[in-house]
Amino acid sequence: RRQISWTPLLVLGYLFYLLLGAMVFQLLEKQAETHFRDQFQLEKLKFLQNYTCLDRQALEQFVQVLMEAWEKGVNPEGNSTNPSNWDFSNSFFFAGTVVTTIGYGNLSPSTVAGQIFCVFYALFGVPLNLAFLNQLGKALNAHLLTLERWVQKPGRAQVVQTLAVAIFLTTGTLLFLVFPPLVFSYVEGWSYGEGFYFTFITLSTIGFGDYVVGTNPNKHYIPVYRSLTAIWIVFGLAWLALVFNVGADLMERYLQLKWHKSDLSLAEGDTTKLEDEPEQPRIHIPS
Repeated sequence: RRQISWTPLLVLGYLFYLLLGAMVFQLLEKQAETHFRDQFQLEKLKFLQNYTCLDRQALEQFVQVLMEAWEKGVNPEGNSTNPSNWDFSNSFFFAGTVVTTIGYGNLSPSTVAGQIFCVFYALFGVPLNLAFLNQLGKALNAHLLTLERWVQKPGRAQVVQTLAVAIFLTTGTLLFLVFPPLVFSYVEGWSYGEGFYFTFITLSTIGFGDYVVGTNPNKHYIPVYRSLTAIWIVFGLAWLALVFNVGADLMERYLQLKWHKSDLSLAEGDTTKLEDEPEQPRIHIPS
């Protein structure tokens, strides 16, 4: 019973975290959304004033056509010479987003056959991807255990152990979170902050789809660019999943330990209280 007594605390903390996130996002984004909406409506009015041969209904229909094109994966910018979204490199990248459950949302099958195939492809691909990432995570964890056994030999201080684990985490952070945004910033023309945002949102499988590599029609990408990105995503997923698992385990242990300490303090207080109570005199009743 004491082992699960910390669960209500975790539930309350989880709900509080969601409420906190909702309030902060609302505070940061709602005003900006209102500004962009008003600006867009103003631009439509200016467009109608400059082209009097169009009426509002015709403009709204054209906007609807643009939105449908975007939903089908067609970038409204550029012309018909834009590269296909379904060449082998892009299709390989899309297959990776399906099995990893990232799902950017900027591209999806539009044919019935493609949609049905996507369902069955994900049905078998997602478990296969989980098994692969699990095996990859075990390999990374094995290196951690080997490193831990090495530093725990006699004559090696605890500082060395901490330093070795820190080097392992730092190397992964540099390879998967720090250096890739530099590449994406150079290739895509993003700022470093935007590249870092895309990197984390991708590797955490959140995948909003507001930033996706290789989709700018005004840029010429090398054919294997998105394929290499897909390979980087797979290994980055395994590393970040290991970090998340370690973080979740530490958080769970902290909550259990804190709750267990409060139970022990309460029990010790009850014991002390019982010890401090004076012994009641016994009354002998003669028979």
